[in-house]
Amino acid sequence: MTTATMTVTWTAICSYTRLEAERGVAALVDGVQIAIFRTFSGELFAIGNRDPIAGAQVMSRGIVGTRGDAPTVASPLHKQVYDLRTGECLDVSGVAVPTYPIRCNGDTVEVAVERP
Repeated sequence: MTTATMTVTWTAICSYTRLEAERGVAALVDGVQIAIFRTFSGELFAIGNRDPIAGAQVMSRGIVGTRGDAPTVASPLHKQVYDLRTGECLDVSGVAVPTYPIRCNGDTVEVAVERP
């Protein structure tokens, strides 16, 4: 039995200062639509842009907030809330969006999509 080795390639998205706090932006990274968020505290999060319930590529347009200590985004279509750290839907059990590695390299925000 063989296991595939995953390769992570970082893709530059934009400068950190171009991201507005509590607003999302969409980026196409290696053919995958990703929603990127910067919180008021300055943290960065990257999740799939596809709403898993509605099927539309709209998560970057969601409403950013918190639930307890969890940074969240609410789908702009049906308002289900997702934890930006884990991608889990906090309103519907078993539903989640994928999360992606994100970092600042100097002032440049970079996102990675793992590929075999």
